[in-house]
Amino acid sequence: MAKSPIGTSETGSGLVRRPPRLGDEVYNAIYAQLMSLKIPPGGRISVDNLVRELGVSQTPIREALSRLEALGLVVKTHLIGYSAASQMDKARLQQLYELRMLLEPFAAGRAALNMPDEGIEALEAVDKEMRSTRNDDPRLAYGEFAQSDSSFHDLIASGSGNLLIHETLARLHTHVHLFRLFFHARATTDANQEHAHIIAAIKKRDPATAEAAMRDHIEQSRKRFMVIFGGE
Repeated sequence: MAKSPIGTSETGSGLVRRPPRLGDEVYNAIYAQLMSLKIPPGGRISVDNLVRELGVSQTPIREALSRLEALGLVVKTHLIGYSAASQMDKARLQQLYELRMLLEPFAAGRAALNMPDEGIEALEAVDKEMRSTRNDDPRLAYGEFAQSDSSFHDLIASGSGNLLIHETLARLHTHVHLFRLFFHARATTDANQEHAHIIAAIKKRDPATAEAAMRDHIEQSRKRFMVIFGGE
């Protein structure tokens, strides 16, 4: 899983670090700009501008944009080019949470029964990473947290043993879009506490408690993000 959204050169010029893993550094740099709204929803994305800004060729930039397009954060339009995906509206957000509430508590309950020990260890590692996320720019730290949050929920969906649920939730790309809605520092602290309850239940192999903990987490998350639309 990618770690740092932005790489820096030794000169402090803001250029991304050179290889190894140049492609991931470029991807993370553009991802961070989308998540922090430096590139606003619907905003045009200039490949030439990114070439100058990041100090790399067009090839890794276009590869990164293709990855972001698959994630649903970038849209490519014929003869126009790339732009940031539009922001989700209240109706779409509500629908996403309704679907999450149907699928994710069940997935957590099944994960308590089916997730192998190494899967639980990976879940704990992601949780630890989320708690230790640090960045001088709070918005960039928020972008890192968003990536880890997506990985956390993906691990649980995978650990459920139900391939269709895992594939369905992966296609939604819910988490990255949620965190792009707005910067909300409290969301990180509260989510960490809720994740701890989910992990504890899965480690105890207690499906009923794991399902309840995930249901509570999704409901609390829904309330946090619905605030931007003026209510629950």
